[in-house]
Amino acid sequence: MIVPALAALLLAGEAAPPAPPAMVVIRPEDVRREEPPPHGAIGMSTAYRISDAVPAPRAMEFRRRVLHPGAAIGTHPIDHEEVYYVLSGRGEVVSDGTAAVLEPGMAAYLRRGAVVGIRQLGEEPLDLIISYPNN
Repeated sequence: MIVPALAALLLAGEAAPPAPPAMVVIRPEDVRREEPPPHGAIGMSTAYRISDAVPAPRAMEFRRRVLHPGAAIGTHPIDHEEVYYVLSGRGEVVSDGTAAVLEPGMAAYLRRGAVVGIRQLGEEPLDLIISYPNN
């Protein structure tokens, strides 16, 4: 079935709009690596650089990071909005000196211009999703 607007374009002799890029499916084992967390290399983590597997151009970054016990993403300024979403474990997020504990199912929405970071708490690793626009 041809959508009416597209049919009108075709009848008018205009080219159809280009198709969007194809969907990309990423397997965790293809993007997994053991490395110190960013912004200070505090401890160790398992990084899943999910959006790195998507060909450019892409509009956002989507990552999963498991902070091992004692690990942290050190404080750093951000020039975009960012979300930390906790899958499992506990962590303490900080934004401009204000700290809050995050547990599974909780998220921190971090604002442009803030100085932010997060550290793992307790014995269980902190498993989180981090997403932000690709500037």
